[in-house]
Amino acid sequence: MNLFGIERTTKLGLKSLWMHRLRSALTALGIVFGVSSVIAMLAIGEGASREAQEVIARLGSRNLIVETMEPPRERADTGQTEQGRSFGLTYKDAETVRNTIPDVEVVVPIRELDQEARYLRRKISVKLIGSVPWYPEVSPVRLLRGRFLSSIDLHQQRSVCVVDESLVRSLFAFDDPIGKDIQVHGDCYRVVGVAGGSTVNISQNDHGTDLPSPQQGGNTAAGNIYLPVTTAKSRFSEFEAAFSGGRESIKKVQLQRITVKVKAMDQVLPVRNVLDTLLNRLHEQKKDYRITVPLELMRQARRTQFIFSVVLGSIATISLLVGGIGIMNIMLATVSERTREIGIRRAMGARKRDIVVQFLSETLLLTLTGGILGIVLGLFIPFLVSRFSNMPTVITGLSLALAFGISAAVGITFGLYPAYRAANMDPIQSLRHE
Repeated sequence: MNLFGIERTTKLGLKSLWMHRLRSALTALGIVFGVSSVIAMLAIGEGASREAQEVIARLGSRNLIVETMEPPRERADTGQTEQGRSFGLTYKDAETVRNTIPDVEVVVPIRELDQEARYLRRKISVKLIGSVPWYPEVSPVRLLRGRFLSSIDLHQQRSVCVVDESLVRSLFAFDDPIGKDIQVHGDCYRVVGVAGGSTVNISQNDHGTDLPSPQQGGNTAAGNIYLPVTTAKSRFSEFEAAFSGGRESIKKVQLQRITVKVKAMDQVLPVRNVLDTLLNRLHEQKKDYRITVPLELMRQARRTQFIFSVVLGSIATISLLVGGIGIMNIMLATVSERTREIGIRRAMGARKRDIVVQFLSETLLLTLTGGILGIVLGLFIPFLVSRFSNMPTVITGLSLALAFGISAAVGITFGLYPAYRAANMDPIQSLRHE
């Protein structure tokens, strides 16, 4: 078909649809809502996936995170005090890992404590993080002002600290924190720097799957205070007393976490196996730790995102199929209404192919118009979701092309049968139709 034929067929299709404006608009609505739902659902799924992957990426793709876990009790205590139940990671574990595994770049021991910080008359709950000067290499913490902890601070157990920006707002208000002293557990610490970013903790969902959750100083803490791990070791007790059911339990934990950074990404999983074997020997088969591999979490998140997108896209595609069925129904009714017109065109020399193209062009005009309007609506819905629910949404070019392509395919698929039915009508019978 030449260009003139395509133009004439398009004009005939537009004229026919314009003669039944309301019916055409209602028919196109099925495609509009179908396309917009595909785009919106894929945008919501992509946004949730990228948010999870960003949190995992902040853990470090070359990091191995070893966390202390309380082992199950072998026997129940009967109202007696359990003296010094020791478990978890130790300073010796960190030193052994650093000296034993050759593919390890840095080892960062981390001790966390929930404390109360005072400045002048202000008092807030904080999370104390005792660590080493190279802690920013394995965490998303970035220095904003001043300096971070130094090797001299570590070796001399200095009373210095670095505070994060959220604690500055809560504790110092409009004062400059650099050079100020804050009091924690009866000791004063000089603020030498302000850090940004937040710590990322690993939690478990109801299915036991490791999920990262960004936390700024825990659930109740207003912020984080970073101080040398040697200072934390000398100033704060490793014993913790807890009361439950009328029983007193005393626990001893040296380190809450050890982060191991591997030299190359392809060595992460082999080092993980070596690390697990080493810690098993050091802890005498007592499972009081767990190893989290952010690289595995990242791959799992990507697989989950793919499955999630397929499921959401399939659900949304059903609405497109419903819209396609509506188009077929309307086009079949149109064919019945225009039987005499078809007979006249066939009698004047129109071929079957011309009839097929005529009705198929009308179907494509409906679906493509609905697809364009659906894309516009599909771009607007994720904006509303992000605006009113604070849920991240990401619209990709692939989702737009997929939604528009499916709408066009639906138009062609559901328009072929009515078009061929119109083309195969007997011209004599069509002319007699009233």
